[in-house]
Amino acid sequence: MTADILPDLLGWGLRLVFCGTAAGPESARIGAYYAGPRNGFWPVLAEAGFTPGLVRPAEYPALLGLGIGLTDLCKTRSGVDRALAPEDFAIDRFWASMRLHAPRAIAFTSQEAGAIALGLRKRDVPFGEQPGRPGIFVLPSPSAANGHWGKLRHHWHDCARQAGFA
Repeated sequence: MTADILPDLLGWGLRLVFCGTAAGPESARIGAYYAGPRNGFWPVLAEAGFTPGLVRPAEYPALLGLGIGLTDLCKTRSGVDRALAPEDFAIDRFWASMRLHAPRAIAFTSQEAGAIALGLRKRDVPFGEQPGRPGIFVLPSPSAANGHWGKLRHHWHDCARQAGFA
């Protein structure tokens, strides 16, 4: 069995679990979620009201104290989405973990992650809370590679309000 690139940050009954596709190269190298220098995950958490201030990637375990968890759909490989194969994603493992830990809400940190986890085509997955799936959010990727980030970041603010953070 291959070891997880990053350990899950989960506990029972969290307010919200953020889920990405896989650890990026910098995250895998230093052992911290969303550690790429141009990734906007940590700044948008503070900006939207999920955290009281800016959290650094290496401080990610502190999120548990705020009722926030972290995980990825692919735990045993790292890299950008296009470098991963469909069999790299452990969807059954993810949903079993969500049933076990029973978070109040789940937020996928990219449309790609949401589509993979929900078994839908990316174009069929809207941003925001998913129709007919209360507490399931799909958010735009905060990666610097997302050229539409500026006009889509409001979805993170909406999620924070709807999940009771802001």
